[in-house]
Parts: sequence; structure tokens; C-alpha cells
Amino acid sequence: MDIRHVVVLMLENRSFDCMLGMLYVNRATFDGLRGTETNVWHKLDGSQQAIQVWPDPALTAQTVCIPDPDPGELFTDIRMQVYGLTDGGAPNTGPASMGGFVDNYMRQPVTSPVPDPYSVMHYFTREQVPVISQLAHAFGVSDRWHASAPCQTWPNRFFVHTGTADGYVNNSPVHFPCVETVFNRLSAMGKSRRVYFHDIPQSAALSKLWDQPLDNFRFFEIDFVRDAAAGDLPAYSFIEPRYFADGILNRIPNDEHPPHNVAYGEELIATVYNAVRNGPAWKQTLLIVTYDEHGGCYDHVVPPQATPPGGQTPDGFDFSSFGVRVPAVIVSPYVQAGGILRPSGTTPFDHTSIIATLSKLFGFDPLTPRDAAAPDLLDVLGPEPNNDGPPSITAPAVPPAPEQVARSAAKPLNSLQKSLAAAAVQLPTAGADLNAHIQRLASVAELVPSHATVADAAADIAAHMKAFLGIP
Repeated sequence: MDIRHVVVLMLENRSFDCMLGMLYVNRATFDGLRGTETNVWHKLDGSQQAIQVWPDPALTAQTVCIPDPDPGELFTDIRMQVYGLTDGGAPNTGPASMGGFVDNYMRQPVTSPVPDPYSVMHYFTREQVPVISQLAHAFGVSDRWHASAPCQTWPNRFFVHTGTADGYVNNSPVHFPCVETVFNRLSAMGKSRRVYFHDIPQSAALSKLWDQPLDNFRFFEIDFVRDAAAGDLPAYSFIEPRYFADGILNRIPNDEHPPHNVAYGEELIATVYNAVRNGPAWKQTLLIVTYDEHGGCYDHVVPPQATPPGGQTPDGFDFSSFGVRVPAVIVSPYVQAGGILRPSGTTPFDHTSIIATLSKLFGFDPLTPRDAAAPDLLDVLGPEPNNDGPPSITAPAVPPAPEQVARSAAKPLNSLQKSLAAAAVQLPTAGADLNAHIQRLASVAELVPSHATVADAAADIAAHMKAFLGIP
């Protein structure tokens, strides 16, 4: 096979069952939902209630934002979601049951709106998320792709870049690991690589990428479609979504992080696919659409054991288990339409399978024991690029109304946005002494900016990103 370009779009915080659990109904080779799965809600008054998975056939403006409020996603939250509680409401110390999603959701701090126990058991139908569903049908889907760790966004995004989370299980405290990345390995092999981002890339926290910021990071809306059309995509492209509302450009977050509207993530997926599909390098391209972690949304598959990546464990977890299953759609002329893609062995795909695939394609050594043990995707591709798929896909999303953007911009920050804002203020400015900057970060307390609204943080981040990239 002749794969010269790998493109990865990583969205936010949705489980496999939430987005694709009903992609194929009653197909024996597909591990999706049956529609009868439940969690038992152990109420604080001692009573219990079974909460079943469900779709909302109406697909209202509220449905596309479920779950709202955002579920818990700390390491301790995920442990409860995976292992559940006993009938007496105590933490379960037995085997994982995937029975604690509702209990954990209803034990989160009091918020507005008041949490509905059914929210985390909600799933979308194929018709409600037509872009990712159409790509899964036209190409292939993996029902054996897990988040790399039972952790939040930052640790899992570090895994896709470095094969490790550097020992940290949560977004906070924000840290800037000085470890080897897949981008550095590719650069050493003479292969081009690039992160395309909207407002701020979480991958900017990788201090090994600070030496050439304008080479490593490009604006998605300015550069990606143009580069794809010109046949100028690098050997490896990593795409990050928009995490913040932008009132000036009338943009809404398209990361799909609950309670952000999934329709705008669908629009982003379509944009990426259309650009790649109609570019001159289509026949040599592998596109992977996945999500960093499940974000508290229900999935019925128990995460298996994993190979620890080694290194430090400041939070006391050795990363010897995978996280919850996440959506993964594999798009390429080398993928047979309607394929259910699984590795040949017992180890599932996870985010480090991307590193393993790049390693096999371009011939560099593994970064950690985790990606060394990861199955790669080349084994599930066909020998010839015979599947061109649809010429283009139309997303159903409509441009957001200004008042919708204003409401989103006026909200308080979620935990991910807080961590991104904290990272932005600690990035070096272009031309800074990087060694000195890294030493200062290691010796001073974390800077945690206080932003009242998403709009306040977005404006501050834009200024810091310009300084980081050296843009006037």
C-alpha cells in the first residue's frame, strides 16, 4: 500500500455508544447498543431506579447538547463510572461493571441546569449524526478503540502525541512535559508534520515543539483546506477543534465537548473529509476521526488491561488499564466500505495506535512501551486503494445566530477551557530562551488566570497565542 499522509482529527469527550452505538442494529460482528442497557441509580435516600439508554427522536436544540451539565471526568469520577457502586451505595471493589455512570453524574456538585439522570445514558441515532455515520458506513469503524487512559482530556491527548501522560491523571495542574513526541521522531526522519488548530492547540503544551512554533502550528481555517487542495499536507497532520466561542468571527465551539452542540463537530468532520477527499493526495491518505475520551457518557464495554508506558507516576497510577471506548472512524481508499475494524490480537486500538501506525509507515522506533505494544492500523487496510467513498459530504449544521454565540461566550469556563487558559499564559513568547523558560515553569507555582466568561478567556488566549507564534 502507498500511504504518504496521515490526518488525525481528535474531538472531545464522547463515548462510542453515545455517538455510534446504534450505527448497525443487530449486526453480529458489531459491538454496539441493543437499546436495553441500564445503569442503576442509587439514590441518596436509599432507593434505586434503573435508567435505560435512550434516544430523543425529536433532536431538539437541547438534545444536540446532551449531556448538560457536563458529566464528571476526573480520574476518580471515571473509576466510579467504570466500577460502579454496591447496592448499599459504597464504591465497588469487584470487577468493572460499567454501572456507575448515572450514580457519578448525580453525585456531581450542584449545577444549573439541574442534572437529569438520563442525560449520560443518551445516544444519538445514525440520522442525528449523519456525517460521522455516513463516513463509518462508507469506510470503516472500529468498535475496539479505547481512550489510552481512564483520565481527562490532557492525559489522553498527551498519549496520542508521546505514548505517555507523563504520570498525570487529570487536566490540572497544567504541566508541560519535556518528553519526546511523535512530531520530533518524524522530523528526525525528514518527514513533515503539523498541528492545525482553531483557537489554541492543547498540543502547544508539548515543550519539545516550542522551538519552531510557526512550523509546528498552523491555523485550521486559514491553512488546512488550502494545503489539502494544493497537495501540501504534511506526512502527519493533527487537527484540534475550536474550544471557545468567538463573538468577533461568529464562531461556536466545534469540539463536541458536552454540552457543546454536536452539529458543529459534524460540520468540522465534513470539512476535513471534503478537503482530503478532493485533494490530489487522496489515494495516498489515511484519515482517522476519533475522540480523546468519553467525557462521562455511557459505554457498555469494560476497558481492558494495558501495557504501562513506564516513567514517573506522581499521581500513583501506572496506566495499566485503558480508558472507556471512544468513536473511531477510519477513512481511506484502502478501507473497505462497511468495515468493522479490529486488531488481530487481544490488545485493542487506542490513541497510541496512531503512533504505532506512523512508526510502521515511516520507520522510527517506539516512544514508550505502550505504543510499542499498540496494534497499528495498517493491518486492517486493504492492498489496493479501491474505495473512493462519497465525493463530498454535506453537514446539516447552520451558521450560529449571533445571540447563540453570545450566550456561549457569556458562559463560565468548563474544566477543559480553564486548563487551556492556564496553559496559554505560561507559553513562551517567540524568541524566548526556552531552557530558561522551562526551568521557570518547573520552579514557580502554576499560574491560574481568573476569567469570568468564555469570552474573557478567548480574548486573553488569542493574545498569548500571537505572542507564542510571533504574530504581530
